[in-house]
Amino acid sequence: MNLEVRNMFERKRIEIPADAKVKVSVGPEEKFPFDISPMYEGERIRKEDMFVELGGPKQIKFELVLALPMDQVEDMKVTVVGPDLDEMTEGESYPYGMLYYIAGSKVETDLEPVIERRNHDFQNYIEGYMHLNQRYDIWVRISKNAVKKGLKSLIQIAKATMMLYKNELPFIEKIEAVYITDRNLVEKILKEIAMPIYDERDRRVETLHDEDVQEFYSCTLCQSFAPTNVCIVSPDRPSLCGAITWFDGRAAAKVDPEGPNKAVPKGELLDPIGGEYSGVNEFAKRESGGEYDRIKLHSFFEYPHTSCGCFEVIGFYIPEVDGIGWVHRGYPHLAPNGLTFSTMAGQTGGGKQIKGFLGVGIAYFRSKKFLQADGGWYRVVWMPKELKERVAKYIPEDIRDKIATEENVKTMEELKEFLKKVDHPVVKGVVRKVDGKKITEGWPEVKEEKVEAKPEVAPAQVPTAAVQPVPAVQAVSAAPMPIPAMPAFQLPMPMPSQQAAPAGIKLIIKDAKITIGKIVLKKKGEK
Repeated sequence: MNLEVRNMFERKRIEIPADAKVKVSVGPEEKFPFDISPMYEGERIRKEDMFVELGGPKQIKFELVLALPMDQVEDMKVTVVGPDLDEMTEGESYPYGMLYYIAGSKVETDLEPVIERRNHDFQNYIEGYMHLNQRYDIWVRISKNAVKKGLKSLIQIAKATMMLYKNELPFIEKIEAVYITDRNLVEKILKEIAMPIYDERDRRVETLHDEDVQEFYSCTLCQSFAPTNVCIVSPDRPSLCGAITWFDGRAAAKVDPEGPNKAVPKGELLDPIGGEYSGVNEFAKRESGGEYDRIKLHSFFEYPHTSCGCFEVIGFYIPEVDGIGWVHRGYPHLAPNGLTFSTMAGQTGGGKQIKGFLGVGIAYFRSKKFLQADGGWYRVVWMPKELKERVAKYIPEDIRDKIATEENVKTMEELKEFLKKVDHPVVKGVVRKVDGKKITEGWPEVKEEKVEAKPEVAPAQVPTAAVQPVPAVQAVSAAPMPIPAMPAFQLPMPMPSQQAAPAGIKLIIKDAKITIGKIVLKKKGEK
C-alpha cells in the first residue's frame, strides 16, 4: 500500500490588513523577565491569579505551523496583530491566534502538526504562562505575577518559544511568529486556512488501517499534566488531542527519535476486535511506570485507553439506557447524565484508565474501528447537535437519526422515551457489526399489573377503639401491590455522583375502585 498522501492545501504567508494595529520585532531577545525551565510544566494559573486569558472557552482561537521555503521566512521575527499585553484589561479574555512559519532543509509539511504540538510543550516552560490543549481549542492564561515581574508584550512570549524550538529541534533553521489578538483576523485565518489544513491532515489516514502497518507511535507530551498517560497513535486511532495522526508520529520519530513520539512495535495481535497488541502493552507498562499493562485501542469498557486532559471529546456510559453518550470541549450545558464536560473531565483525565469514561480526539469518529468492541456507533445514544453535525457523514445512515441531541431530549426520562420511539438498538440489544455477536440484552420489559375490579362494599361500622393504629413507616393500601421492575444495568466501575435525580416509579391500576375506611398516621417513635 502506498502510504504517501499529498498535502493539497497551499502553504503561504497570511495577508495582514493594512489598517490593522501591528507591532513588529526582529532578532533574538537579550533577556527575559521570566524563568524558562521544564520545572514550570504543569503549572496551573487559577482565575484569581490570572492577568488575562487568551483563547479558552469564551473566545475564538487557534495555533498553526506552516512549512515555507527558506526565502519566505524571516528568522526570529515576531509580528503582533491587535492589542498587546500592555493594552489589555486585567481579568478579561481575548481572541488568540499563534502562527509560526518554519523553514529548513529537513522541514516538510508532514512535520507541521508535530512541531505545532510542541508549542504546548515549550510554552509551558515559561514561568507564569499556562498553555492547554491544541489546534482550535487552545487556552492560555498569563499570571499577574508574571506581569509584575516585567512581562509586557506577547513578543517576549513568542521570542522565548522560538528560542526553545531552535534549541530543541535543530532541523528548524528559520522560524517566524505572528501572534494575533484581532478578533476579525483570528476568525478569518481559522476559517479559511487553519480548519482546511486540520481537516486535510485528518483525512490522510482514512484509507490506512492498523493492520496495514508494522508499528504504531506514542505521544507522551501530556505527561507533565497526566504522568501515567501513554497515548498510542495508530492509523485507526489518532491522538486524544486530535493533533497527531499516524503519519505525524512517523515523521516526528524520524527527525527526533528520542522525543515524545516514539515508534511502538505492534507485537502479537491478542484481540483483533478490541485492538490489543503485546507490543503496545509492553510499551504502556514501561512508559506509565508500571501503572497499566494492558490497553485495548478500540474498547470503551475493557482495558480502555488512558485519558490525558487534552482530549477533545469525552465518552460517558449511561447505565439507565445501557448506551454511550459523547460531549465535546466547549459544550456549556449539562449532558443527560446531569454532568458538564468539565466535571467529567476531572473524573476522566490525569492519565487514568477509567471504565465508563473515555477521552478521544474528534478524528477518531472517522475510524472504521471506532469502539468496535462495544458496538461502535450502534451503542451511541446522545451527542450535542454541534458535534453530531460535524461528524455526521461518518455515522452509519441507519443509526444517524436514532442518536439524540440536546434538541431532542433534556432529561434521562426524555432520553428513554426518545430511544424507545426511534427503536434504537440499545432497547432490544446491540449486535456488534464486526462479528455479528449480540453484546447487550436490551432493556428488561416492564409489565403492567392489572387489578381485578371487585364490588364496592360499604365500610363496616367498627368502634373507634377497635381500630388498630398503623405504623408510621408503612403506607396503607387496600391490598399489597407489586412494584414493576425498572430497567437497570450493571455499571462496569463506580461512577461519580450524578446531579440528575433517579427515575421515579409509575403504577398503573386499571378498572379498580379502592375504599379505605380510616388512616391513622403517627410520628416516628410515638406509641
